[in-house]
Amino acid sequence: MKIIKNMEFIQTKDPNIKKPIIIAAMQDMGNVGSIVINFINQSLKTESFRTAKVSFPTYVIDNGGSIDLPNESWDYKYTDDLIIFGGGKGQPQNNNELNLLCQDVIDVAKKHSAKFIYTLGGFHTNRILKNDPKTYVTATTTELKKQMEKLNLDLTPQKSLISGFNGLILGFAKKHDIQGIGMYGEINQPEVPQYRAAISIIKTIEKLTYRKLGNTEELEILASEMDQKFRN
Repeated sequence: MKIIKNMEFIQTKDPNIKKPIIIAAMQDMGNVGSIVINFINQSLKTESFRTAKVSFPTYVIDNGGSIDLPNESWDYKYTDDLIIFGGGKGQPQNNNELNLLCQDVIDVAKKHSAKFIYTLGGFHTNRILKNDPKTYVTATTTELKKQMEKLNLDLTPQKSLISGFNGLILGFAKKHDIQGIGMYGEINQPEVPQYRAAISIIKTIEKLTYRKLGNTEELEILASEMDQKFRN
Protein backbone atom coordinates (compact mmCIF):
# COMPACT_ATOMS: atom_id res chain seq x y z
CA MET A 1 0.00 0.00 0.00
CA LYS A 2 1.26 3.44 -0.97
CA ILE A 3 -0.06 6.57 0.77
CA ILE A 4 0.48 9.97 -0.86
CA LYS A 5 -0.83 12.86 1.22
CA ASN A 6 -4.63 12.38 1.12
CA MET A 7 -4.77 9.40 -1.26
CA GLU A 8 -4.02 5.70 -0.76
CA PHE A 9 -3.10 3.37 -3.63
CA ILE A 10 -3.44 -0.33 -2.83
CA GLN A 11 -1.96 -2.86 -5.26
CA THR A 12 -3.62 -6.26 -4.86
CA LYS A 13 -1.97 -8.08 -7.78
CA ASP A 14 0.27 -7.43 -10.79
CA PRO A 15 -1.56 -8.32 -13.99
CA ASN A 16 0.48 -9.67 -16.87
CA ILE A 17 -0.69 -7.16 -19.46
CA LYS A 18 1.38 -5.19 -22.00
CA LYS A 19 0.47 -2.21 -24.20
CA PRO A 20 -3.20 -2.09 -23.13
CA ILE A 21 -5.77 0.53 -23.95
CA ILE A 22 -6.90 2.36 -20.82
CA ILE A 23 -10.51 3.50 -20.42
CA ALA A 24 -10.78 5.80 -17.42
CA ALA A 25 -13.77 7.85 -16.24
CA MET A 26 -15.55 8.86 -13.05
CA GLN A 27 -19.07 9.85 -12.06
CA ASP A 28 -20.14 13.12 -13.69
CA MET A 29 -23.18 14.85 -15.20
CA GLY A 30 -25.94 12.34 -15.80
CA ASN A 31 -23.74 9.62 -14.25
CA VAL A 32 -22.50 8.99 -17.80
CA GLY A 33 -18.92 8.14 -16.81
CA SER A 34 -20.00 5.65 -14.16
CA ILE A 35 -22.68 4.03 -16.32
CA VAL A 36 -20.17 3.28 -19.10
CA ILE A 37 -17.35 2.09 -16.81
CA ASN A 38 -19.67 -0.08 -14.73
CA PHE A 39 -21.20 -1.54 -17.91
CA ILE A 40 -17.80 -2.47 -19.37
CA ASN A 41 -16.63 -4.05 -16.11
CA GLN A 42 -19.80 -6.12 -15.80
CA SER A 43 -19.96 -7.10 -19.47
CA LEU A 44 -16.29 -8.09 -19.83
CA LYS A 45 -16.04 -9.58 -16.31
CA THR A 46 -12.93 -7.57 -15.51
CA GLU A 47 -10.74 -8.34 -12.51
CA SER A 48 -9.57 -5.80 -9.95
CA PHE A 49 -5.83 -5.31 -9.39
CA ARG A 50 -5.45 -1.88 -7.75
CA THR A 51 -7.58 0.50 -5.69
CA ALA A 52 -7.34 4.25 -5.19
CA LYS A 53 -9.04 5.70 -2.14
CA VAL A 54 -9.29 8.93 -0.21
CA SER A 55 -7.44 8.60 3.10
CA PHE A 56 -9.42 11.23 5.01
CA PRO A 57 -13.01 12.00 3.92
CA THR A 58 -14.04 15.65 3.63
CA TYR A 59 -17.71 15.03 4.51
CA VAL A 60 -20.08 12.53 6.12
CA ILE A 61 -23.48 11.24 5.01
CA ASP A 62 -26.43 12.01 7.31
CA ASN A 63 -29.09 9.34 6.78
CA GLY A 64 -31.56 11.25 8.90
CA GLY A 65 -30.46 10.65 12.47
CA SER A 66 -27.38 8.50 11.85
CA ILE A 67 -24.05 9.10 10.11
CA ASP A 68 -22.12 7.05 7.58
CA LEU A 69 -18.69 7.66 6.10
CA PRO A 70 -18.56 7.87 2.31
CA ASN A 71 -16.92 5.07 0.33
CA GLU A 72 -14.52 7.17 -1.70
CA SER A 73 -12.60 4.49 -3.56
CA TRP A 74 -12.18 3.53 -7.21
CA ASP A 75 -10.84 0.35 -8.77
CA TYR A 76 -8.42 -0.42 -11.56
CA LYS A 77 -9.61 -3.54 -13.40
CA TYR A 78 -8.29 -5.46 -16.38
CA THR A 79 -9.06 -8.03 -19.04
CA ASP A 80 -7.10 -9.08 -22.12
CA ASP A 81 -5.62 -5.85 -23.54
CA LEU A 82 -7.76 -3.40 -21.54
CA ILE A 83 -7.37 -1.57 -18.24
CA ILE A 84 -10.56 0.01 -16.91
CA PHE A 85 -10.43 2.65 -14.17
CA GLY A 86 -13.10 4.51 -12.23
CA GLY A 87 -16.87 4.17 -12.24
CA GLY A 88 -18.63 3.91 -8.92
CA LYS A 89 -19.68 7.05 -7.10
CA GLY A 90 -18.16 10.51 -6.87
CA GLN A 91 -14.84 12.13 -7.66
CA PRO A 92 -12.09 13.58 -5.46
CA GLN A 93 -13.28 16.65 -3.59
CA ASN A 94 -10.25 18.87 -4.10
CA ASN A 95 -7.67 19.65 -6.78
CA ASN A 96 -4.80 18.01 -4.90
CA GLU A 97 -6.61 14.65 -4.73
CA LEU A 98 -7.70 14.98 -8.36
CA ASN A 99 -4.15 15.64 -9.54
CA LEU A 100 -2.77 12.75 -7.47
CA LEU A 101 -5.36 10.43 -8.97
CA CYS A 102 -4.68 11.53 -12.55
CA GLN A 103 -0.94 11.07 -12.00
CA ASP A 104 -1.53 7.58 -10.64
CA VAL A 105 -3.46 6.63 -13.78
CA ILE A 106 -0.51 7.89 -15.83
CA ASP A 107 1.93 5.92 -13.66
CA VAL A 108 -0.12 2.75 -14.22
CA ALA A 109 -0.25 3.52 -17.95
CA LYS A 110 3.54 3.85 -18.13
CA LYS A 111 4.14 0.73 -16.04
CA HIS A 112 2.16 -1.35 -18.53
CA SER A 113 3.31 0.57 -21.65
CA ALA A 114 -0.27 1.65 -22.40
CA LYS A 115 -0.67 2.92 -25.95
CA PHE A 116 -3.85 4.95 -25.48
CA ILE A 117 -6.12 6.52 -22.87
CA TYR A 118 -9.84 7.01 -23.49
CA THR A 119 -11.98 9.06 -21.16
CA LEU A 120 -15.67 9.94 -21.35
CA GLY A 121 -18.54 11.81 -19.76
CA GLY A 122 -21.60 13.95 -20.30
CA PHE A 123 -21.94 16.95 -22.63
CA HIS A 124 -24.72 19.29 -21.48
CA THR A 125 -26.65 20.69 -24.45
CA ASN A 126 -29.92 22.52 -25.09
CA ARG A 127 -30.43 20.65 -28.37
CA ILE A 128 -33.55 18.48 -28.24
CA LEU A 129 -32.12 14.97 -28.42
CA LYS A 130 -35.20 12.84 -29.29
CA ASN A 131 -33.57 9.69 -27.86
CA ASP A 132 -30.58 10.00 -30.20
CA PRO A 133 -27.72 11.84 -28.47
CA LYS A 134 -24.47 12.43 -30.31
CA THR A 135 -21.05 11.69 -28.87
CA TYR A 136 -18.54 14.49 -29.34
CA VAL A 137 -14.83 13.67 -29.34
CA THR A 138 -11.68 15.66 -28.63
CA ALA A 139 -8.07 14.49 -28.91
CA THR A 140 -4.68 15.21 -27.39
CA THR A 141 -3.08 16.10 -30.75
CA THR A 142 -4.15 17.73 -34.02
CA GLU A 143 -2.95 14.62 -35.88
CA LEU A 144 -5.31 12.47 -33.86
CA LYS A 145 -8.09 15.02 -34.42
CA LYS A 146 -7.64 14.59 -38.19
CA GLN A 147 -7.97 10.81 -37.81
CA MET A 148 -11.25 11.33 -35.92
CA GLU A 149 -12.51 13.53 -38.75
CA LYS A 150 -11.70 10.80 -41.28
CA LEU A 151 -13.85 8.41 -39.23
CA ASN A 152 -16.73 10.92 -39.50
CA LEU A 153 -16.91 11.36 -35.74
CA ASP A 154 -18.40 14.55 -34.31
CA LEU A 155 -15.74 16.83 -32.84
CA THR A 156 -16.53 18.96 -29.81
CA PRO A 157 -18.34 21.95 -31.36
CA GLN A 158 -16.68 24.87 -29.62
CA LYS A 159 -13.86 25.95 -27.34
CA SER A 160 -14.69 25.15 -23.71
CA LEU A 161 -13.27 24.08 -20.36
CA ILE A 162 -13.63 20.42 -19.37
CA SER A 163 -13.49 20.18 -15.59
CA GLY A 164 -13.08 17.18 -13.32
CA PHE A 165 -11.26 13.91 -13.87
CA ASN A 166 -12.93 13.20 -17.22
CA GLY A 167 -11.24 16.22 -18.73
CA LEU A 168 -8.07 16.61 -16.71
CA ILE A 169 -6.83 13.08 -17.42
CA LEU A 170 -6.45 14.09 -21.09
CA GLY A 171 -4.18 16.93 -20.01
CA PHE A 172 -2.03 14.52 -17.99
CA ALA A 173 -1.90 12.13 -20.96
CA LYS A 174 -0.80 14.94 -23.30
CA LYS A 175 1.85 16.11 -20.81
CA HIS A 176 3.31 12.58 -20.69
CA ASP A 177 3.14 11.96 -24.46
CA ILE A 178 0.38 9.36 -24.25
CA GLN A 179 -2.29 9.61 -26.93
CA GLY A 180 -5.77 10.24 -25.61
CA ILE A 181 -9.34 10.80 -26.74
CA GLY A 182 -12.25 12.21 -24.75
CA MET A 183 -15.80 11.17 -25.65
CA TYR A 184 -18.70 13.20 -24.31
CA GLY A 185 -22.33 12.15 -24.84
CA GLU A 186 -25.06 14.76 -25.20
CA ILE A 187 -27.45 15.13 -22.28
CA ASN A 188 -30.35 17.50 -21.56
CA GLN A 189 -30.85 16.71 -17.87
CA PRO A 190 -27.58 16.41 -15.93
CA GLU A 191 -29.35 15.59 -12.66
CA VAL A 192 -30.72 12.19 -13.81
CA PRO A 193 -28.93 9.08 -15.18
CA GLN A 194 -28.42 9.39 -18.93
CA TYR A 195 -28.35 5.86 -20.31
CA ARG A 196 -28.70 6.79 -23.98
CA ALA A 197 -25.65 9.06 -23.80
CA ALA A 198 -23.78 6.11 -22.29
CA ILE A 199 -24.94 3.83 -25.13
CA SER A 200 -23.79 6.40 -27.71
CA ILE A 201 -20.34 6.50 -26.09
CA ILE A 202 -20.10 2.70 -25.90
CA LYS A 203 -20.79 2.49 -29.64
CA THR A 204 -18.11 5.14 -30.27
CA ILE A 205 -15.55 3.21 -28.21
CA GLU A 206 -16.38 0.06 -30.17
CA LYS A 207 -15.84 1.93 -33.44
CA LEU A 208 -12.48 3.27 -32.29
CA THR A 209 -11.16 0.05 -30.72
CA TYR A 210 -12.63 -2.48 -33.17
CA ARG A 211 -13.97 -4.60 -30.33
CA LYS A 212 -17.40 -5.34 -28.89
CA LEU A 213 -17.98 -4.26 -25.31
CA GLY A 214 -21.28 -6.06 -24.81
CA ASN A 215 -25.04 -6.03 -25.38
CA THR A 216 -26.56 -2.65 -24.41
CA GLU A 217 -30.14 -3.95 -24.29
CA GLU A 218 -30.31 -3.58 -20.50
CA LEU A 219 -29.22 0.06 -20.78
CA GLU A 220 -31.93 0.61 -23.41
CA ILE A 221 -34.51 -0.77 -20.98
CA LEU A 222 -33.27 1.51 -18.20
CA ALA A 223 -33.46 4.49 -20.58
CA SER A 224 -37.08 3.62 -21.48
CA GLU A 225 -37.95 3.26 -17.80
CA MET A 226 -36.47 6.70 -17.13
CA ASP A 227 -38.53 8.15 -19.99
CA GLN A 228 -41.69 6.58 -18.57
CA LYS A 229 -40.94 7.94 -15.11
CA PHE A 230 -40.73 11.50 -16.42
CA ARG A 231 -43.87 11.11 -18.56
CA ASN A 232 -45.76 10.10 -15.43
